[in-house]
Amino acid sequence: MTFFGLILQNVSARKLRATLTAVAVAIAVMAVMTLGILTTSLKATATEILQVGNADFSIAEKNQDILSSTISTEDLDAMRQVPGVGSLVGALIQTDRYDASHPGVIEVGLDPAAQKTFGVVLLQGQSYTPTSPNQVMLGYVLAQSIHKTVGDTLTMGGKVRQVVGIYRTNVSFGNSTMMFPLTTLQTENQLTGQVTLGFVKVAPGANKDVVAKEIDRRFVQYTAIQSAADYGRADRTLVLIEVANTGGTILAAVIAITGVLNTTLLSFFERTREFGVLRSIGWSRVRVLGLVLGEAVVMGFVGLMLGLVLGWVMVNVLQHVSQIEGYFDPTYDSATFVRALSFASAVVILGALYPALRAAFLAPLDALRRE
Repeated sequence: MTFFGLILQNVSARKLRATLTAVAVAIAVMAVMTLGILTTSLKATATEILQVGNADFSIAEKNQDILSSTISTEDLDAMRQVPGVGSLVGALIQTDRYDASHPGVIEVGLDPAAQKTFGVVLLQGQSYTPTSPNQVMLGYVLAQSIHKTVGDTLTMGGKVRQVVGIYRTNVSFGNSTMMFPLTTLQTENQLTGQVTLGFVKVAPGANKDVVAKEIDRRFVQYTAIQSAADYGRADRTLVLIEVANTGGTILAAVIAITGVLNTTLLSFFERTREFGVLRSIGWSRVRVLGLVLGEAVVMGFVGLMLGLVLGWVMVNVLQHVSQIEGYFDPTYDSATFVRALSFASAVVILGALYPALRAAFLAPLDALRRE
């Protein structure tokens, strides 16, 4: 029998121990995978909101949830006077329920004159008029999803609206939004003279880092956001989510390592004489160490596969949680599998290392004398 065959035989001979170890690893992998995908996806969605304006950087109120940020039009006018600012578009961003399948549609309030600068490309129909209370434009992805086209009506926020145009934006996220005249959305949300975000395009030849820092210096209540790394200066929510993700990963690792250690250590005590026999017939310490760790790796691999399946199920369940539906668009890539594989490998090795070392350094005579 080959060495690997012996490992498989030992694992199959102790089904209960193997199952408990695999389940411990699977639960931990599920937690890490789910938290990781949730955090990454929510951060990507939030960042896309900031990028949808076809700008070099965005302006938001400090220490506020991005969608709760408010910037006065007077401050926007003052920012336009900062050297190096080529254009600055203010947009009001809100969310509202359309139906059960679209519980959190992003609404964008934008002056029609700013649409081109904002990166809006009209595909069908025409733009709304600046003061129309009942006209709306739809991103083409949203229009397809709710089965609406130019000329149709829809009910949003308890009001009947007429679809006058279909558009696309420079960022895919924007194609799932709904656009209103700025004054209409301001009036309906009692935010007259206020916008949520400012989208800055610097003048030709200007350095966007310098312009952003100058706006930060002059307007201390706001912050310029150029990348996802800057996002936490405006919105602490994602920072807290990332902290929770880190804490959850550590907790899952501790639980999984404890589970692997417990089952492997119990197995060591049950097999003390076996290890003594192996050492007495000439097995080296390295070979015994490899046997115990090899068994743990096999059980960990089974747990990894099971954990990936459970993680996929959990992610799909979270997609239908009303509080985050519409904002959570999970992305699966090779990095997800690599992260799960690395986590499972580390958990298994750390959990099995102590029992494996004890088995490798057993004195054969002492082991054989144990009952």
